Amino acid sequence: MRIATAAYPLDWFDDWAAYEAKLTRWVSHAAGQGADLLVFPEYGAMELATLAGREVAGDLERSLYAVSDLMPKVDALHLRLAADYRVHILGASAPVFAGRLRPVNRAVLYAPNGKMGAQDKQIMTMFERAPWNITGGGPLTLFETDLGKIGILICYDSEFPLLARALAEADILLVPSCTEALAGYWRVRIGAMARALENQCVSVMASLVGAADWSEAVDQNTGMGGVFGPPDTGFPATGVLAEGVLNQAGWTYADVNIQTIAEVRRNGVVRNRTHWDERPEPQNSITMFSLR
Repeated sequence: MRIATAAYPLDWFDDWAAYEAKLTRWVSHAAGQGADLLVFPEYGAMELATLAGREVAGDLERSLYAVSDLMPKVDALHLRLAADYRVHILGASAPVFAGRLRPVNRAVLYAPNGKMGAQDKQIMTMFERAPWNITGGGPLTLFETDLGKIGILICYDSEFPLLARALAEADILLVPSCTEALAGYWRVRIGAMARALENQCVSVMASLVGAADWSEAVDQNTGMGGVFGPPDTGFPATGVLAEGVLNQAGWTYADVNIQTIAEVRRNGVVRNRTHWDERPEPQNSITMFSLR
């Protein structure tokens, strides 16, 4: 398959048609390059707050509600584009209330057959805890698709190896991210690369890029797209299948063969995924020894 992962800039929209046109351009461009799986970043949906006007877009709490209210319409658009272009799309994540007192950070995977499934972020960053007051959502999900088994670790979640371990059957881990500083970008990238090493799979990182001075929530963003694998049999020695240019908007592409993932798991120089189970049980793994 060919994977397209986005370095995605946030734009101002005066009407829904402008957003629809932007998303259609992005999807049609990637599909035109032969992409089968398109990955958009974390909180990319925050640009939808502009449809409610500058006062709402610039107010954190009101912008969360404004975006959440539009998500059914966003779902319908993504499903149509997935079907029209015969691609799987991980849509940009969004704050979603869905009857809750506080929103979750939710990314939705859309299939060309009209089906879709959601993944909520598990562990909140400091700014999501306060002032955003975003909460953790539903359980981790393994998506069985025509492209293989796909798991989603939203940004900070990729920095926790036991979350990825719960998705050890995934062939591909999608890591949509939103990071303000270069250090944040590298934390998530290192996490994504480490998860590919541990699970002997492919991880795909998408990033928000650029400034959005109308937003209190996502005013500055740093990153680029990247696709990573284990530095082992069938993969580059660096583990980097493809990477974009820092803060340059656009798609980054990589060709991935599911059979290569299966082969490295069977016959790799190292067998991290298999050997994980040889670790000691947590209660027996630490012995205190004093040298005082």
